[in-house]
Amino acid sequence: MNTELLSIIITYGLTLVLAIPLGKYIANVFKGERTFLDFLAPVERAILRFSGIDARRQMNWKQHLVALLTINMLWFVYALVILVTQGSLFLNPDGNPSMTPDLAFNTAISFLVNCNLQHYSGESGLTYLSQLGIITFLQFVSAATGIVALIVVFNALREKTTQNLGNFFDILLKATTRILIPLCLVIAAILAFNGTPTSFTGKDSLVTLQGDSVQVARGPAAGMIAIKHLGTNGGGWFGVNSAHPLENPNYLTNMTEMVAQVIIPLALIFALGFYLNRKKLAWVIYSVMTAGFLLFLIPTIIAETGGNPALEQMGIAQQMGNMEGKEIRFGATASAYWSAVTTIISTGSVNSMHDSFMPVSGLMQLLAMMTNAFYGGCGVGVLNYFIYLIIAVFISGLMVGRTPEFLGHKIEAREMKIAVLIALLHPFLILVGTALSTWTFVNYPQANWAVQPANWLNNPGFHGFSEMLYENTSAAANNGSGFEGLGDNNLFWNIVTGFILILGRFLPIIGPVAIAGLLAGKKFIPESAGTLRTDTSTFGIMTFAVIMIIAALAFFPALVVGPLAEYFTLH
Repeated sequence: MNTELLSIIITYGLTLVLAIPLGKYIANVFKGERTFLDFLAPVERAILRFSGIDARRQMNWKQHLVALLTINMLWFVYALVILVTQGSLFLNPDGNPSMTPDLAFNTAISFLVNCNLQHYSGESGLTYLSQLGIITFLQFVSAATGIVALIVVFNALREKTTQNLGNFFDILLKATTRILIPLCLVIAAILAFNGTPTSFTGKDSLVTLQGDSVQVARGPAAGMIAIKHLGTNGGGWFGVNSAHPLENPNYLTNMTEMVAQVIIPLALIFALGFYLNRKKLAWVIYSVMTAGFLLFLIPTIIAETGGNPALEQMGIAQQMGNMEGKEIRFGATASAYWSAVTTIISTGSVNSMHDSFMPVSGLMQLLAMMTNAFYGGCGVGVLNYFIYLIIAVFISGLMVGRTPEFLGHKIEAREMKIAVLIALLHPFLILVGTALSTWTFVNYPQANWAVQPANWLNNPGFHGFSEMLYENTSAAANNGSGFEGLGDNNLFWNIVTGFILILGRFLPIIGPVAIAGLLAGKKFIPESAGTLRTDTSTFGIMTFAVIMIIAALAFFPALVVGPLAEYFTLH
């Protein structure tokens, strides 16, 4: 077996082995059972007391959403103020300037919503203050926010009939202190001991092997890089993200970062089984998500290891596969695995340039973000899957002539309306955003958008369309990766993607929490011989079909114009 292929199998296997006990641990934390980090309880109580919060006060689903949206609004204002003034503040040894208002608007929203779409270069666009006080801070709390929303849904499904779904701030704090910070300490230590910077000194001068004198940015990067992957955020300390030799120094750190970005999304699937005492259901969900993951991963690996047919026709040997835009220390296979993971999980970090991938690989990256339900981000991945699960239950119930039920609660018109609206929102945002950007590019090429639309694309034709489609898809899926041939740091893209980011993050959180809250308030119906089983392989296949049909029907025309047309042109 190819050693590179074996390495990614080992990486995934290690992730799965670690995710199962982590899922049990997460379930124990939020069920209030004993864990080895209970010594942090006095610190947590002190923080809550200082903040004037009574952790014993239970909230219903509406109160949870009010708390979630309110505190996120405060974080946005805080981030915006710092970003537009960072150039004149402290911890700026390299003298980086403040952001323009439109770029600060986009950046603050992007990191608030766990997307980390970066229209700037990390080492030159931010100061150490904003990297730590804004970017790293938001990477922690945005990941914790997604976990809170999922735990609220767990609480709703766990009880027979209830309005008490826990305390938002208590869950938020425990998600940070009991899960994110401890794991980040381990990951950051691995990165630091392998060469990732951790100092507060500014740029350093060095002479390259070919004799060039260059300035190399540094900074306290290891901690930020740890949470960017663990929290499925993805924003890079450096402009080229994890393709940078300081952000990702070697193959060990590459494996560590790949494990880090997958482990919590996987663990939360198993946490569902432990929390609700429905382990079989968790394994069905895991199987469906893994089938989707493999569906996107395998064609990507084949396409990248097969090389570029245009180069092959020129007689250029490609024993290592398509290596354009890739790091030699990782190779085509590990880069392909990373690209599949980062788009399916909604991390958005990169260790190679997605714009240089083969058309089939670009198609898989786009589809992974368009389906947005296989593994997914911290908490929100299962929430997205929950929407499709509700639709699948409803359709299955109609097919067998029974009132649709899920875990003892009837699914009626209100829940279905919410589920359908949320399912349709994702393609609506992507396709409308792409249509608007394409129309602007074609009809107003010389418009004054700071960067004229005629200069947006480095690659015309089908690939140029894919670049705009990818940008809108990445924003709507809260992913953050990009086809970097697109010039996106301008007024148009900063504003348009900013609003897509907001809607693409919070409405898919509001919908599942509202559905779960409504279900929890209904009379519990005990399971009987006629109850539709949702923990069977048959129902898993049904859910998989619902996900793929909705995605295929919505996005197929756009994919034909973009990556599929490019593929047939190339071949």
